[in-house]
Amino acid sequence: MAPAIVVVLVTCPGRDVAERIAKALLEARLAACVNITSELKSFFWWEGKVEEASEVLMFIKTRAELLDELIDKVKELHPYEVPEVIALPVTAGSSNYLAWVKEETKQP
Repeated sequence: MAPAIVVVLVTCPGRDVAERIAKALLEARLAACVNITSELKSFFWWEGKVEEASEVLMFIKTRAELLDELIDKVKELHPYEVPEVIALPVTAGSSNYLAWVKEETKQP
């Protein structure tokens, strides 16, 4: 059975942070592809009050079996005390693309 593919969502305070994390994940073969959005506005509870922040959102494609290592790497590089790292399962997709994700995230 082929490994499950997931899309991991990570918010960052800016493009520079997101690009640094993306490059580190790619170099470690923890991700096959990372997309970074332009600025978005986030609203959230933090320390008992509603906060807002301008952020960018990363869409990271990887294998589910690499998720723990990917989360550790994001936490190591991310400036937030509690970074958002949420994995969503990919239930269907282009078989060629999913095979490519699997191939590009092979550990050397």
